[in-house]
Amino acid sequence: MATAGSKSVLFVCLGSICRSPIAEAVFRKLVSDEGVSHEWSIDSAATSHWNVNCSPDSRAIKCLKSHDTETSHRARQVTKEDFMSYDYILCMDESNLRDLKRKCGQVQNCKAKIELLGSYDPQKRLIIEDPYYGSDEDFETVYQQCLRCCKSFLEKCS
Repeated sequence: MATAGSKSVLFVCLGSICRSPIAEAVFRKLVSDEGVSHEWSIDSAATSHWNVNCSPDSRAIKCLKSHDTETSHRARQVTKEDFMSYDYILCMDESNLRDLKRKCGQVQNCKAKIELLGSYDPQKRLIIEDPYYGSDEDFETVYQQCLRCCKSFLEKCS
């Protein structure tokens, strides 16, 4: 849950073992490198319950390590409280967006701005495709998209 007095972002994908933990780790590193970690509450979550308490996919961890980026993420499912406590909920594709908007509709006092992370991509790649059934190169593509989008998001929030 987001902390009062800080900016907050929750990254969301279907299972929270590939895309959203990559985005979370990338954004954590960016705010740390910028010296503004204390200003942010950052997490990631899933629209589904399939991988709750699981670590990220080994290929996601390998990709992050190749970019000197660490993660201690454990998958969790989005909660009603997330919609009331996070400033931004940034998701990876239209299916995530539909699920989040449906869940948000069941929550009073929703403060979160729900958007596609790809809406911040300077290269205009709106969708961050799920690499789960793909190759190491697909995880690298996700990493690069998340890096571009997170940099742009951070700039717009600064």
